Amino acid sequence: MKHLLLCGHGYLGQAVSGTFLAAGWRVTAVSRGNEDPAGVPHLTERTADLSSAQSIGSLAGAIAPPDFIIHCASSGRGGEEAYRTVFLDGCRHLLEAFPAAPLLFTSSTSVYAQTDGSVVTEESPAEPDRGTGRVLREAEDLVLSRGGLVFRLAGIYGPHRSYLLGKFLSGEAGIEEDGRRFVNQIHRDDAATAMLHAATAPLPPGIWNVCDSHPRSQLATYQALASRFGKPLPPRVPRDPNRKRGWTHKHVSNARLVASGWQPAYPDFLEVAESIATAL
Repeated sequence: MKHLLLCGHGYLGQAVSGTFLAAGWRVTAVSRGNEDPAGVPHLTERTADLSSAQSIGSLAGAIAPPDFIIHCASSGRGGEEAYRTVFLDGCRHLLEAFPAAPLLFTSSTSVYAQTDGSVVTEESPAEPDRGTGRVLREAEDLVLSRGGLVFRLAGIYGPHRSYLLGKFLSGEAGIEEDGRRFVNQIHRDDAATAMLHAATAPLPPGIWNVCDSHPRSQLATYQALASRFGKPLPPRVPRDPNRKRGWTHKHVSNARLVASGWQPAYPDFLEVAESIATAL
């Protein structure tokens, strides 16, 4: 039975652990806070602090060697310093404590700073203009230098969660300027299956975009939602220049990941929007 060390067991991490367990893996799930025992066969939950080399070193001495490591911990909505401790320091400590296991780091498509609506692939420049994005790039470069994998995830939605849909249904959404900005998303469960694919295929080290197959402009997305839910279009608003990860406009391509053999079960957000809405 192969062993996954999963760092971060929140909304995304719980889907990842369930996906790997269903595929016959043993999972050690690590969170910073105390977790109630899940009582799930082959799932062990532990507490550790990714920002502490001592804490991760102690973890390494307490568990069986992992065959694969996933870092999908959250910054807790923190700023640049939180990004540095959780992502950059966290990856460094995992690489030092578990040098023999491949590390997959979940980054973000926000590192692509393009504003011209172009299609971006893994070969496209990734030069974020925000401090948080630059920290993500530092963490990516560290993982890549050690032969790891970087998954650049689009905006995550899924059961009980959709920031975009929640804003629309509550009447709080706004169409920025002419609505041209592309909305790039990934269903939580598809992100989890992509990570299992990375571990079992296995995928070669490098950067991989993880998004669905139908990015749309913000205007087109809201027009479709308005039609489906019988609601008016959101009002036009100025773009927000203070977005933590910057204002971008790009079409993220998943072609490389699809060519490797992965297929999203939810290729189009609009096809599942109504079922997501019932659980928000």
